[in-house]
Amino acid sequence: MEKNRIDSLFEGSKQNLLSVYFCAGATRVDDAPEILKSLQAHNIDMVEIGFPFSDPMADGVVIQEAATKALKNGMKLRLLFEQLKDIRKTVSMPLVFMGYLNPIMQFGFENFCKTCAEVGIDGCIIPDLPFADYINDFKPIADKYNIRVIMLVTPETSDERVKEIDANTSGFIYMVSSASTTGAQSSFDEQKQAYFRRIDSLNLKNERMVGFGVSNKATFEAACANSRGAIVGSKFVKLLAEKPTIDEAVVALKQALQE
Repeated sequence: MEKNRIDSLFEGSKQNLLSVYFCAGATRVDDAPEILKSLQAHNIDMVEIGFPFSDPMADGVVIQEAATKALKNGMKLRLLFEQLKDIRKTVSMPLVFMGYLNPIMQFGFENFCKTCAEVGIDGCIIPDLPFADYINDFKPIADKYNIRVIMLVTPETSDERVKEIDANTSGFIYMVSSASTTGAQSSFDEQKQAYFRRIDSLNLKNERMVGFGVSNKATFEAACANSRGAIVGSKFVKLLAEKPTIDEAVVALKQALQE
């Protein structure tokens, strides 16, 4: 079985990794391959490809609006798989699907994992997948197809649960910076920094990436100081909607994180 690209990324020595999220189909229904090629050209380390759902409960208004546009444009999971079937001919960075359980269950979880493996998707983030269901029903299937199921931890997640997640998952742990929904923030307060330090002190086997609220140099550096890197979502989704071209949105994102 081919080595999982997420594992290869974290086994490397690079620090301050940047993972970028976008919602497929939000600017136009066939935008995903072009966005991925542009992100790769600008040396982004990993990408989360969101597929839309009508009730995205963990997402703030920017990503909710993007999901609504994508659904109106006709984006569906089956169509996204079709669009990405040749993506590995041009894109080599790790790719992670992010979306809610309902569309995945309609597709069939085994069929989902099998198709992910066929097109070259390395992992998935399913915010509304209960951990117990993951362990009992989903983990054996995901493992069979070498798909990493990435779990989220928040400031409310107990040390015991964090350790349990760490012991039963691979790839990386998604550290949600706050208990609220996604959305850009200008800085991380002391409470968030204390949470980062608490998780750091647990000496987990999995690497961690910090997401929710990373949008500028201050939040990016604070995230990277306490993990292997940061995940940027709302900021990039907003730039994609505002800038005339995908390339200009990627350039603007990189500038925002450096100044």
